[in-house]
This record gives sequence, C-alpha cells and structure tokens, in this order.
Amino acid sequence: MTRVILIRHGQTAWNKVERIRGQADIPLNEVGLAQAEATALRVLDQWRPEAVYCSPLQRAVQTAQPIVHRLGQQVRPMAGFVDMNFGQWQGLSPQEVEQRWPDSAHAWLEAPHTVAFPGGETLDKVKLRSMAALYEVIERHPGSEIVVVAHTVVNRVLLCAVLGLDNSNYWRIGQDTCAINVFTWRAGTFFLESLNDICHLRVSNPSSPGN
Repeated sequence: MTRVILIRHGQTAWNKVERIRGQADIPLNEVGLAQAEATALRVLDQWRPEAVYCSPLQRAVQTAQPIVHRLGQQVRPMAGFVDMNFGQWQGLSPQEVEQRWPDSAHAWLEAPHTVAFPGGETLDKVKLRSMAALYEVIERHPGSEIVVVAHTVVNRVLLCAVLGLDNSNYWRIGQDTCAINVFTWRAGTFFLESLNDICHLRVSNPSSPGN
C-alpha cells in the first residue's frame, strides 16, 4: 500500500483578491507562508513521508519547503503537477473573463469539462499529465508515504480520478489553500481517506479564512 498526502499550496495575493493564477509564478503571501508552516507540522505529526513532490511553481515549492526542511530532504518538482494553462485567461479576474468570454465563462462554471481555454489546456489534458505523474511517484515509492503539493485545478482533477468520477464533477470537490487530502493505492485501486482537511489551519489561526 502506498499512501499519498496531496496538498494544495498556501495563499497568494491572487487567492486573496481573486485572479486566475494558472502558470503565473506567484509566491505565497504572509498568510500562505504561515499556512505552509502549520501544514508541515500537521503532516509530520501524523506521517513520515519518504519523499515530497510538487509543482515547479514557487507557490507549491514554498509550501513544500517547511516539510522537507524538517525531514532533511529536498523538494522534488515535477512538471506533471504544474497548474493548468489558462491561456488568455491567466492574470484576469473572474469579472474580466466574464466580460470578454461570457459563453466560456458560463460553461466553465456549469460544464467545466467542455471548456478549452484560448491558448491553454482542457481539464482532460491536465488529468492525463497529472495522473501520469501520480502513477510515476507511486511506482517509485511502493509501500511508502509520499507528499504531493499542487494546485486547486490539479488536485480536483486528481481527486475526481481517485473517486472514479469524470471531470464534469470538478466543482463538486472542495479545495481550500493548504488543504490536505489523503488516499491510498493498493491492489490496483485508490481508496480515499480524507478530503479538503484544513483543521490544522483553524487550530493555528482561528481567524484565518483558509482560502
């Protein structure tokens, strides 16, 4: 059995005031850095990861660093876990997207699996590359515990796959900043243990919004 601790990165300025991040390399803000520290304490209180993988974007790397620092390891970036390429939507607010592409903006909220972003990816493409990366790290660490730090889009797509759901269910998966999700891989099947757990953030800072 291999256990995967899947974490969303901490808060950035583009989470606090919503902008579509995509593959823009936005760092954690002060809240996000504190969330990352709290997440590391929670992870190492409960698990002993053999390795820590992450998206190569700095908000994911910064979230992973407090974990590997305490383990005496190095972060292992993997391109397959990078955030979705939103193409021309990247950097825009939801309101700006709705003004420029009203039909696609509506489809993204109602039928996200049907949307191909102008100059960007589809959810199916994200699923193919992120699941390939997930299977690769599972194969590298049979019978171990591993951490993966990624993004809301990647995590939701991975969790849909773990649950046997297609990407039409994308919005049904909650994913707050620094949320912890846990699932295992055994006998060729995924088993979900926990989803969107942010209790460690509420304990460390009861006033933190966690998103």
